[in-house]
Amino acid sequence: MPEITVVTRECCELVDITRRIAALVPPDLGSGLCSVHSLHTTAALTVNENADPDVQHDLLAKLDALVPQHESYYRHAEGNSAAHLKSSLMGFSITVPVRNGRLHLGTWQGIYLCEFDGPRTRRVVVTFVEAAR
Repeated sequence: MPEITVVTRECCELVDITRRIAALVPPDLGSGLCSVHSLHTTAALTVNENADPDVQHDLLAKLDALVPQHESYYRHAEGNSAAHLKSSLMGFSITVPVRNGRLHLGTWQGIYLCEFDGPRTRRVVVTFVEAAR
């Protein structure tokens, strides 16, 4: 099962990992599914627009507005409750179809690791399942 490492540079950022995931598609896989899973509770995954970086900015800004960094009722001693909440809202796994040996994403879609507690080194596991014939 392939695994990639992603080094983040900011406290909160979206890192495009599309090419790295696409490079892992087995050459003999015609059609199937690609499952991508974050091994962390303060990082998530999403599929979103990869053409305009303002989309990434807007997404992070809205998440910050919805889930502020500090709230009086947070109890988690590490001080990263907001990161845990954002990750749960975004999700830890995504599934992308594979068609003709390639990830089947829309024209403007990319796969992003969502960092909410960085900078850190993150691990992402990738699994491929061949379609039944």
